[in-house]
Amino acid sequence: MKPVCLVGAGPGDPDLITVKGRSVLECADVVLHDHLANEELLRLAPPHAELIYVGKKKAEHARTQEEICEIMIDRARRGLKVVRLKGGDPFIFGRGGEEAEALADAGVPFEVVPGVTSPLGIAAYTGVPLTHRDHTSVVTFVTGHDVARIDWDRVGHAETLVIFMGLTTFGQIAHEIIARGRLPETPAMAVRWGTRADQETVCGTLATLPGLIQESGLKPPATIIVGEVVRLHDKLDWYGRLPLTGKRIVVTRARDQARALGAKLRALGAAVVEMPTIEIVPAADCGPLDRAVRELDSYDWLIFTSANGVRCFVERLDRSGRDLRAIRARICAIGDATRGAIESLHLKVDLIGEEFVAEGLIEAFRSTDLQGKRVLLPRAAVARDVLPEGLRARGACVDVVEAYRTVVPEGVTRQAAEVFGGPRKIDWITFTSSSTVQNFMRIAGVDVLSGVKVASIGPVTTATAKKLGIAVDAEASVYTTDGLVAAILRSV
Repeated sequence: MKPVCLVGAGPGDPDLITVKGRSVLECADVVLHDHLANEELLRLAPPHAELIYVGKKKAEHARTQEEICEIMIDRARRGLKVVRLKGGDPFIFGRGGEEAEALADAGVPFEVVPGVTSPLGIAAYTGVPLTHRDHTSVVTFVTGHDVARIDWDRVGHAETLVIFMGLTTFGQIAHEIIARGRLPETPAMAVRWGTRADQETVCGTLATLPGLIQESGLKPPATIIVGEVVRLHDKLDWYGRLPLTGKRIVVTRARDQARALGAKLRALGAAVVEMPTIEIVPAADCGPLDRAVRELDSYDWLIFTSANGVRCFVERLDRSGRDLRAIRARICAIGDATRGAIESLHLKVDLIGEEFVAEGLIEAFRSTDLQGKRVLLPRAAVARDVLPEGLRARGACVDVVEAYRTVVPEGVTRQAAEVFGGPRKIDWITFTSSSTVQNFMRIAGVDVLSGVKVASIGPVTTATAKKLGIAVDAEASVYTTDGLVAAILRSV
């Protein structure tokens, strides 16, 4: 029987999960996940994994605690690798102890993978250290959902007091603490969704914070910190000063490519919504590409216009009786990402355009004799003819073969309705190719972009957007994802 893993998902930012927690998720057969565990972490689980939501909110429990334990025990006895993914740390007000006891009583082996508990994440992401030599050397954690059960005489005077699940009862808690002699002017703060891009912070004092919470409309889940260390928030709040903090940005790239762009935006404080409008699938007919692979040693130039083209070409090469040794051609690439994909195969790029578009590549060939040269161009099924026509005009014999197609991913229409029709405003949407624009229009239409700024990776994508009635607010001057991010930063 495989041990059940009780895994701490961390406080909200998916990058804060531990290395061990990530590796356990990547080999899970079953994942039972909480309301507080970031859904992005579920993508780490294998495609076959059973994902079971067992979240608990104040007045809504998807499963009882007994049912959660029964599911874990049942799946483990079937020989499956079970992961119980819990927000924060399993053993800090996460009922992980109860679940571990249930597993032990049932004779089911288990292990605990600790996580960053929410106060530690909040301390880091709000600039409020829980300990500080000039302010405090004692920290007390307490749960606030049952005020009457807490001995406030004992814990109310803790130098730093951290209150879990006490947002709706904080007025009563503050009254109890002040009644026992704590100064009403003691600094206090409440933080909702700590460490996430939509983190909300309300600062005040013991006397004023209850009213400020009500005025701001702050909702659970939130954690409250009371103590002199709260005074450091204004000085040390590095996260709140990031240039894209509070901005909600939609990324429309294919899912396997969206993460890199999303990571760059998150590092700048943005809340990223991955909504891939394209999915990369094999060519409808692989015959032409397979024939080109068989004749690979007859080509003088091999041109790649995207990293997807490189990947799909190599996949067909691997299926053939040949390998990279069959390449006799010089290699040309559009863009740094494409060059990186080629160089990852330990192949050298002989030519790259200064501008990462077809016109730039034609210009790069200006001093190269192409008369009678055979050129292989494996690319997407639908693409501009500027490059092959320009090369043929120079006397080259160009074979354009379909290496892959882009299609609309399943379920994205429903996701678009939820994203753009939901309560949280979208600030930006990014388009990284003409296909992402065209598919978005089929999925959602231009009307949903009212009030949303649009960022384009370059002039070709911008032209497609404008042709479809979409105004572009920021265009990358360098046609890469780094250039796209830089364009957004210039416009905020």
